[in-house]
Amino acid sequence: MRKILLLIAVAFQVVAVQVIAQETTHRFLACGAKTYIMEADGTASWTYPHSTRDGYVLDDGRIILTLSKSRDYPGGSVIEIGTDGKETLIWKGTQSEVNSTHPTAEGTFVITEAGPNPRLLELGRDGNILVEFALACQKPNHHMQTRMARKLADGTYLAPHLLDFAVKQYDAKGNVLNEIDTTVDGDEKRSIHSWPFTAIRHGEGHTLVCCTNGNRVVDYDAAGKEVWQLTNDDLPGPWLQDPCGGQVLPSGNVVITSYAGGSKDPKAPKLIEVNRKKQVVWTYSDGQPVGIHHFQILDTNGQPIDGPAMK
Repeated sequence: MRKILLLIAVAFQVVAVQVIAQETTHRFLACGAKTYIMEADGTASWTYPHSTRDGYVLDDGRIILTLSKSRDYPGGSVIEIGTDGKETLIWKGTQSEVNSTHPTAEGTFVITEAGPNPRLLELGRDGNILVEFALACQKPNHHMQTRMARKLADGTYLAPHLLDFAVKQYDAKGNVLNEIDTTVDGDEKRSIHSWPFTAIRHGEGHTLVCCTNGNRVVDYDAAGKEVWQLTNDDLPGPWLQDPCGGQVLPSGNVVITSYAGGSKDPKAPKLIEVNRKKQVVWTYSDGQPVGIHHFQILDTNGQPIDGPAMK
């Protein structure tokens, strides 16, 4: 009888966990080979016919997209889509590619260009350059120079540099103020490709970093010390497959995209939400053989995300 009661109790706990997980829903923007807004019920309410690298949905409904390079834009571009569907070109890339675009609280746009002269630009809505400086990163491999650069509340800029294994904080003149080394402790030869892709400043000066090819997500404190890490050892399976984009939610939970998940295993989760205890709260899968490069969680359980997206 005790065994039967124990089995019933265990079964009840499993069901309870599943119900809790099912209570979480999200609406989100997805960027990558396919660009769309996915509703909580799993239907796409909006699509865009172009590959994208980064994107934001603003509070007023405008959408800012960083377009991948193409025949029309061989160096990539940044566009704004109004609520009426009208497209406005913000920036046409001048080098190999435009890696990211951050619409700031001031109404400007912070972008990064990869190429012979990697640089960060802050643009006005009219496309005029307000800030420009060279990025302190390697130059031979254009594609692996930088990714999701963001302007911080203090007016400085945070930029991850993949092959440099570094997240650097710059002032408006391009001086490097701080640097986080994303090399795995003890891996002096850097055999683990812990390349920083997304760097998110949050909390009391913490920086959450998605280290793409290394399949790890790391939180560093204000001194650059590693204080939290998520790897596949913490998950039900090898779900971290090239974790590119990330977002810290107001709850403190972290959502991560596995960009290679679609190609390695179409059934694997494309998006994963975990709490600080590394418990899986929510996942998204679509069975498509393409991944999500970056994203923006727009609401949770029907409630819009308050404040600027930490992504």
